[in-house]
Amino acid sequence: MFYKKIFVKKDERALLFKRGDFVGVLAAGEHKFFDPLRRITAEVFGLDKPEFTHRIGEYLKKAEPALVAREFQVVELTATEVGLRYDNGVLVELLPPNARRLYFKGFVDVKVEVRDIAEDFAVPAPLARELFAGRAKAGGIDGVFAVQVPQYHVGVLYVDGKVDRLVPPGVAAFFKFTRDIKAETVDLRLQVLDVAGQEILTRDKVSLRVNLTAGYRITDVMQAFGKQAKPVDYLYKELQFGLRAAVGTRTLDEILEDKHVLDEVVGAHIRRRVAGFGLEVESVGVKDIILPGDMKAILAKVVEAEKAAQANVIRRREETAATRSLLNTAKVMEDNPTALRLKELETLEKVTEKIDKISVFGGLDGVLKDLVKIR
Repeated sequence: MFYKKIFVKKDERALLFKRGDFVGVLAAGEHKFFDPLRRITAEVFGLDKPEFTHRIGEYLKKAEPALVAREFQVVELTATEVGLRYDNGVLVELLPPNARRLYFKGFVDVKVEVRDIAEDFAVPAPLARELFAGRAKAGGIDGVFAVQVPQYHVGVLYVDGKVDRLVPPGVAAFFKFTRDIKAETVDLRLQVLDVAGQEILTRDKVSLRVNLTAGYRITDVMQAFGKQAKPVDYLYKELQFGLRAAVGTRTLDEILEDKHVLDEVVGAHIRRRVAGFGLEVESVGVKDIILPGDMKAILAKVVEAEKAAQANVIRRREETAATRSLLNTAKVMEDNPTALRLKELETLEKVTEKIDKISVFGGLDGVLKDLVKIR
């Protein structure tokens, strides 16, 4: 009744307390204490989970350095260091900066690899695979920022709001402790930008709806993102300005007469505006020019009148040509009786084609001389 027995297994350690005050660490075995007033207690810890988290942890490091050196492994990181904790050679945890930990020494071999991330905060590719592609993801990986950049793209890495570096295609990871890290992927291939539904007034106050298409690519990513927050938005805005300038300084007739002039004017404007901004515009073209409904009707009437006038001119020209031909024929027949007689016979042939029966009097001579007379 006056003795207290505490049994500690081989894979355990125990903290001994008397009246709640720390006394010591109990190793494996059976421990017997004289405790008539029942003031002795013990807390048992399994060594399969070597991390020691207890209210007296800091006390032990300061007041019991010899005991800590014998029983524990101490890890203390600075504000610019991270720790990679390996249990029996397997990466199980990423320790954040300023971490202070105690680990029991036992059958679990705990090693902590310390890395300084003050300058170089990139995670090497083999380490990134260990962190993310193990049997079970390591603890603390929320402190790692990972980005996957597709082929034909490049990643723009922002650190604390500033462009830090370019990330090549593939998977990259960075320690984000004490840093605000973001990434944006940029397509380096030729892309198409549509500027659709632009309502613009021509010089003669006709409202047009114009759709424009441009082909562009980013040639210098650092320059493009160093001078503009959003390069594509900047390109879209300049295409709008160029299109409005091209349409607003021309009449409707000038635009409809030569639509390619809009492509040339907008192309020259945009190439001038994006020079030195890391952008290259390869092509600019107007897809559609849409007239308002009332203007369509007016334009249709104008086209109809123009075509009618053209048809009238052609008809008059043909009539004049036919009259001139008849006049020339008459002059020939006037000077040549034989030609006149041939024309009469030709006319007779055409008439007889439409008559079923013909009665001839006077023989062939009558046909040749008396049948057809011009009075």
